[in-house]
Amino acid sequence: MSDLSELYQELILDHNRRPKNFGVLDQPDRQAHGHNPLCGDRWTVALGLRDGVIADIAFTGAGCAISKASASLMTEAVRGRTVEDALRLVERFHDVLTGPVADAATDDEIGKLSVFRGVREFPMRVKCATLAWHTLKAALLQADTPVVRTE
Repeated sequence: MSDLSELYQELILDHNRRPKNFGVLDQPDRQAHGHNPLCGDRWTVALGLRDGVIADIAFTGAGCAISKASASLMTEAVRGRTVEDALRLVERFHDVLTGPVADAATDDEIGKLSVFRGVREFPMRVKCATLAWHTLKAALLQADTPVVRTE
């Protein structure tokens, strides 16, 4: 395993062991629930907005290491962004994991989130890495129904 792969693996394991922004957000402005019935991952993402900017974000639930690390890194990546900018990042992250192989320039766009690039080789794990992101998108768009990821 290369030094870079080991570093990426360690970042994911660290965010799984000590997730950032894990917990309940008092009086969220928006919230959504996500579930992957195939593996059992379940997340709730709650947002506190100030003037169209994500001022606070938290997540609760349970999931595998990839799912939890992705949710943790997601909260760090979107805090301080506008709703529109966060929605663009959701799409960009999803594209990196599911679209045609992206060039390295995209790493500048997504920063630390590029640690999940290798997940694309394992289609069943892509759902784990993207569940919290789809749940975030539902919260940002104020969707009425829970996110259920099975495809």
